[in-house]
Amino acid sequence: MPYDPPLSGVRVLDLTTGPMTAVGRLLADLGAHVIVVALQGVSSQDEPVPLDTAMNRHGLDTVTVTDPDTWTRMLAGADILVENTAPGSAAETALAVRAIRTAHPALVILSISDFGRDTRFRNWQATTPVLHALTSELSRSGIPGREPLVPPGRHLPYQVAAAQAAVFTVSVLLDRLRTGEGDLIDFSVLDGAMQTLDPPYGTAGTASAGVALSAQKRNWAAEQLRYPIIACRDGHVRICLLAKRQWEGMFEWLGRPAEFADPKYYSLRERLTSVQLLGAIGRFCADKTRAELEEQGQRHRVPTAAVLSLAEALRSEHVRERGFFRDVELSTGVTAPVPVGIVEIDGHRASTLNSPTTPTARPAGAPILAGRTRRDQGLPLEGLRVLDLGVIVVGSDTGRLFGDLGADVVKIENSAFPDGLRGNLASISHTYAAGHRNKKSISIDLRIPEGQALAHRLVESADVVLTNFKPGVAAALGMDHDTLRLINPGIVVVDSSAFGPTGPWANRLGYGPLVRAAAGFTDQWAYPGESDAFCDAVTVYPDHVAARIGALAALALLLRRERTGAGGAASVAQSEVMISHLAAEIAGKVLDLPEQPPAHPWGVFPAKGDGAWVAVTVRDDADDRALRTVIGARSLPEWTAEHSAEEAMDLLQSAGVPAGAVLHAADVPGWAYYVDRRAFREELHPHGREPYILENAQIHSDRIADPPLGQAPLLGEQTRELAAELLGLSQDEIDDLMARGVLESVAEAAAEPR
Repeated sequence: MPYDPPLSGVRVLDLTTGPMTAVGRLLADLGAHVIVVALQGVSSQDEPVPLDTAMNRHGLDTVTVTDPDTWTRMLAGADILVENTAPGSAAETALAVRAIRTAHPALVILSISDFGRDTRFRNWQATTPVLHALTSELSRSGIPGREPLVPPGRHLPYQVAAAQAAVFTVSVLLDRLRTGEGDLIDFSVLDGAMQTLDPPYGTAGTASAGVALSAQKRNWAAEQLRYPIIACRDGHVRICLLAKRQWEGMFEWLGRPAEFADPKYYSLRERLTSVQLLGAIGRFCADKTRAELEEQGQRHRVPTAAVLSLAEALRSEHVRERGFFRDVELSTGVTAPVPVGIVEIDGHRASTLNSPTTPTARPAGAPILAGRTRRDQGLPLEGLRVLDLGVIVVGSDTGRLFGDLGADVVKIENSAFPDGLRGNLASISHTYAAGHRNKKSISIDLRIPEGQALAHRLVESADVVLTNFKPGVAAALGMDHDTLRLINPGIVVVDSSAFGPTGPWANRLGYGPLVRAAAGFTDQWAYPGESDAFCDAVTVYPDHVAARIGALAALALLLRRERTGAGGAASVAQSEVMISHLAAEIAGKVLDLPEQPPAHPWGVFPAKGDGAWVAVTVRDDADDRALRTVIGARSLPEWTAEHSAEEAMDLLQSAGVPAGAVLHAADVPGWAYYVDRRAFREELHPHGREPYILENAQIHSDRIADPPLGQAPLLGEQTRELAAELLGLSQDEIDDLMARGVLESVAEAAAEPR
């Protein structure tokens, strides 16, 4: 089938510079016509162009505009404007986005700044270490008692934020097609990084055993037990023993040792805290190679991944077979490998390198969505229905994004295979409340034909189906795109998996820490010169950003559906999302570019108080002069040690020097910036153990409201309601299906008198 890029016909004017040029790259790879604009009085293009910017710009048209009339005509013919002028700068004044918004009310404007444009922090400066510090990610990275460790990836917080920005922009554009109204999005990089990298009040993986990320501390020794990294003959492997069946496989693999035959080892908590078990596994692995352990682990159904260097990962048969990189001439005589898109659309890699050259007309309306009922709650995805089969972090977040933006999200699940985030089916944990708010739950047994038939009836009136199973599982349940498009030709199906739908690693189980190990990320997340002190255990990455890529692909396909009437399929490989965040470093090594050590102070410095740290980045001579006006002749570490982290941050930022206190999760909701941005809210869930703090505002814009207040459901809590409303079943029919286990409701069963 010929490839039809989903954003074909969408016209984007891109004024950004620096790492947030990644937004334009995402839109262009999905088919948008992105024009890089050098606008007189506004743009200050870097010379020479940084490597990551050159990679983000490859294949895009570039124009220089000096005439106001030309600029006005370009705006009139555009759908999206993306800009990141510095707040308070002459460029911001010259661009005048408010005036553009008034003159072009149908235009969707994405206005990017480090700390937003509507807060008292608007003139603060961000860098990668500062963003890691203020999102709280840095407080969970590294060995206790030592300097927090900045994670790998030169611009990682910006890259994940770019995915969030793209989701918001395309959701607003989709709504613009049916309302005719554009919007002005005030996007903060800090907001995007906090919500998308490793959110302190978001969903956490099953290895946290029900403990919210906000309650986790940097405990390097204890965290090695969660997804243990074991030394072996030629390096290290990482294993996963979360599920009962995985422990059973490990027990068999070890030779059924009597010392671990006690049924207590069926308890996840027991396994995660057993130093004796970890020691025995270590001795067992010591004389085996990584390849042997991977093969034997897979055979015993124990998820196992070699800890590869980045070079080893790129040379792997899987990465080569998937064709993730292609050599591209970035400038005359400079050729480097670049990712060929990070999502597959209808079996094609979505990339400008694969896009057809035939132009498509601009999207003019929304014939499908125009007929949907809106609740007029100020949310862009009202009227859409999403069937959510997603599990754990990627699954929960993808559906939650749709729910927060106004879609009706129906979670399909069953007590035989409950979502691993649930834990106790009769209560709601913090992490489950965070990931499954604004959803309803119907419990259907998809293992039997009668259950699949009911799910297919739901598909008839749905717009999107979300899954993140291992390849082949959705097809076995009758919920893959090839099956569902025969039922509803307009359906959009998104699947996310660890390593993608094809390739030698496709059938590996997808746990984030194992993906990080296989993709070369874990190997880099270590202190310099200490390659065996891996420090990535207390993090949830790339799950949240992979969810944004899946949501972005779905929204783009929905936009294409308004043009063609047909749905489509998207596949996201979490490993490729992660490797894309190291693309500039990979290209730099291929080009043999020397790594320049910072000429000025850069890093994390001790502050006054037990375990207090502050991240400071002195970027250039101007920053150094500003720094000296604050600290005088003292060294930076001496000065920071005399001030609290927040005081040091405030003083340095006031002078224009990027700085950020290393916040712990508990500090985040009360920090003035997040209070100003309405970033969090407290919820008392009727099935929760205590009040929960959840994320609140997602988009800051002229038109978009804060998310609804729908609370995460118990398993099958709305089964009876949805079976009647969406399937048209009578109460007698529902009773019969529930009696036979085709439908179920844990909530209803728990409420019955005993």
